[in-house]
Amino acid sequence: MLMLGFAGFMGLLKIVLMALAAFALIDAAVRREDAFRAADKQNKVFWLIILGIALVVSFLFSILSILPIAGLVATIVYLVDVRPAVRQVSGGGGGWGRRRGSSSDGPYGPYNGGR
Repeated sequence: MLMLGFAGFMGLLKIVLMALAAFALIDAAVRREDAFRAADKQNKVFWLIILGIALVVSFLFSILSILPIAGLVATIVYLVDVRPAVRQVSGGGGGWGRRRGSSSDGPYGPYNGGR
């Protein structure tokens, strides 16, 4: 009975790990390439490869082996270090349709009605 509960907990932990790696991979995919360079981080392709490997490894291997732990470390490094730096350089929106500014803002700044 105890082993069944432990297996269920480990399965849930594996799903959470895969979801975290998938979120980081999607987030890295929607960021601009030049934002990675401007933030002085590794390039976008590097992070896509690392996070893709982390996702595949977390799917294929048991959570108790070393490879998913290394994938988790890479995912945490991206989410805690790289993602905030890239968001700050690129303006924070990330292309998710978040609206910034006033409704009267034009392409060159706020529109003041000809005053």
